[in-house]
Amino acid sequence: MRIGILGSGLMGGKLGTLFARAGHDVVFSYARSEQKLKKLARDAKGKARAGTPRQAAQEADAILLAVHWSRVDDVLQQAGDVSGKVMVSCSLPMNADDSDLVIAHTSSGAEALAKKLPKARVVSAFGTVPSEVLFDVFEARRRATKPSLVYCGDDASSKQVAAQLIRDVGFDPVDAGPLRIARYTEPFTLLIAQLAYEGDQGPELAYRFEWR
Repeated sequence: MRIGILGSGLMGGKLGTLFARAGHDVVFSYARSEQKLKKLARDAKGKARAGTPRQAAQEADAILLAVHWSRVDDVLQQAGDVSGKVMVSCSLPMNADDSDLVIAHTSSGAEALAKKLPKARVVSAFGTVPSEVLFDVFEARRRATKPSLVYCGDDASSKQVAAQLIRDVGFDPVDAGPLRIARYTEPFTLLIAQLAYEGDQGPELAYRFEWR
């Protein structure tokens, strides 16, 4: 699969690296320097290269949106037309100082993104775990018991793409339903962040749902 990374910071850089190591063709884009993008591509040790947001988006089968909410409009403008593309978003609608959600309860960042991109196929995924746990989960991906990762969206085929990427990173995908369920998963992410960054055990935190 060809995957374009829009936003190559902590989440985008790590997920793009793991997608490449899982065998996907990855284009890293939108970082503070081209040198960072090239280093990410080299270190991924797979089919990865640096590019512009437009190159990342136009050539992709799936796009990962992983930028701060304040930069969403800018990166989408640079990416160009994404009609028909699978847009997997882990971008939370946070305010400037990351202290609170600017969209919550009656809508969600994922739904707002879908309104911005009515011809794209938006899936909300990967935002509910800290970036610090991703490499550990990937290294343990062949274990029988895996941590869960929730995702939601309105298009069935796009959700299948997201679920495959979730499995490739090492998580057990949990289909939470339509995109409006992001109204619940986005605040849940703040709970995970509280435990990961304000707790005593460090940010290498994942979660698992069990049905009994």
